[in-house]
Formats: sequence, structure tokens, C-alpha cells
Amino acid sequence: MNTLVAVAIAPFGVGEELSGEVAEVVRVIRASGLPNRTYSMFTEIEGEWDEVMDVVKRATFVLAEKGIRTEVVLKADIRPGFSNMMDAKVERVDDILEGR
Repeated sequence: MNTLVAVAIAPFGVGEELSGEVAEVVRVIRASGLPNRTYSMFTEIEGEWDEVMDVVKRATFVLAEKGIRTEVVLKADIRPGFSNMMDAKVERVDDILEGR
């Protein structure tokens, strides 16, 4: 079943600059081969439920396995019969804004 998640996976309690640890998380997500986009606060991942959740688990554990306390914030949209929602949702809003 197609699933689109917005996930933030970040170390907790390791200092003020977290970009190195966040980059490790994003590397795992990008290597998954699933469609994904990283923004300033969340990364979106789209695919089948089990595949997406496996990527979230592996991305989380890349930090946790180093003994780093890790915080995960996840929002999921499960929409049977739909795909490419990462692009389609934005396109529908853009169409409205542009009067199409």
C-alpha cells in the first residue's frame, strides 16, 4: 500500500551542530532507492509501507547503534490506489494557485 511519510530523525543531546549526524541519516534514506526529498526540517519518503518503515528503522538505527539518543518525528499518509503523491499533492495545490 502506497505510503508517504515526512520524517525527522535527529540526535538528541549531542551538541548544537547536528548536520553531521543528520547527513548520516539522510545518506541511509537516499541509498534506499525510494523516492525521497530532504527539506530543512523533514525528509519525505514514498513507497510501499513495509519498505518505507524499513528505511525509517535503518535511518534511525544508524545513530542509535552508535549509542546516540535519537528522536523520531513521523507523519504518514497511507492512500490506497494512489502513487507519486510526493509530486501529485504539490502539483494540485500549484494548479489551484495558478488558476488552472
